[in-house]
Parts: sequence; structure tokens; C-alpha cells
Amino acid sequence: MNRRFALEKIAAGALLASAGIVLSACQPGKPQFRGIDITGVDYAQNLRATDFNGQPRTLADFRGKVVVIFFGYTQCPDVCPTTMTEMLQVKQLLGADGDKLQVLFLSLDPERDTPEVLKAYMGSFDPSFLGLYAGSPDELAALAKDFKVFYKKVEGSTPGSYTMDHTASSYLYDPQGRLRLFSRYGSKPEDVAADVRLLLGGA
Repeated sequence: MNRRFALEKIAAGALLASAGIVLSACQPGKPQFRGIDITGVDYAQNLRATDFNGQPRTLADFRGKVVVIFFGYTQCPDVCPTTMTEMLQVKQLLGADGDKLQVLFLSLDPERDTPEVLKAYMGSFDPSFLGLYAGSPDELAALAKDFKVFYKKVEGSTPGSYTMDHTASSYLYDPQGRLRLFSRYGSKPEDVAADVRLLLGGA
């Protein structure tokens, strides 16, 4: 677990540095987001994947909703189920606006995360959450590169077993499909829900 937190901290720092983002004091007139405001960056814009129903998906499919994109894998022992549980809590905190939140889980483990596995996994949290997968390992690598997501297969102690080290943060998009926020792993559901409300309100 400590290794995961260390990797997450390094990945978050690298992502922000590559975007030229410097955390500073609040600026007058800007929304007071609790996540990291990355409005205007030029990456993580070209989502092209397939959902567990076999339907091709892009960000344009979810216009009118706040979209949360998280990269993970269904056999993840801690970070992924924790994040999905927290996303369910965010949806519940939004009350009547919960249906304006779309959670997308993009698999980093095509060997094991079949459409059937993804559908069952997402259904264990909320039926509206969508599991996505890339068409090929090369397409997954290109997608991860565009989203500045780190992932690496780590062989296990028994033949054929493995885990995946990966970036554990999420991206938030406003209802117009623009990338707005970077949410670190471990962010409180109340904070994420507050940011979603701001985005839904036009911030």
C-alpha cells in the first residue's frame, strides 16, 4: 500500500509539472475547487474506447453530465474498489443530481477484464457506472499516454499471477466535455461532490 501511495504522489507531481501547473494561492474570481484545477490543458481529450455492451464511446456521448474517468483493473485489491465505492458515495451525496454524474472505469488489464467481467464489476457498485476497454494493447498504451496514466504489470508469487501498478487519480470533465479537474486518490467524497456541483452549476 505504501508503494501505491508513493507511485501516486510521483505520478501526480509529474502530471502537474508536465502541464506547467503551479499550485498557488486562490485567485479572485476563480471557482474554489477542492480538486486540482487543470482547466485548459491539452491532453486527456481523445477518449476512444468500447463499453462492456460493445458500444464505442467518446466523451461526446456524455455531454450534459459531469464525467469522472478512472483507469484501473477489476482484480485490484484496494485502490480501485475504494475509488469506485467513493464514487458511489459522491453520487449519493448529489441527491437528485446524481444522474448527472457519469463514472467511467477504463481497464488497464485486457487479459482478464473481459466485457462480462467489467459489467459484473461495475454493477457491484452502481449500474450506471460504465466499464471501458481499449481495442488492443497498442491502443491502450496510446490512450494511457494521452491521459498521462502510468501502468505496469507486476508478476506475482505464483505462475500466471500478477497485479498492476497504476496511477490512482481521476479526471473530472464539465458538462461541455472539457477537462477541468485532477482528483487525487483519497480525496473525500464530500469534496468531490462539491466540485461536481460547481461544474454542474457552470463553474
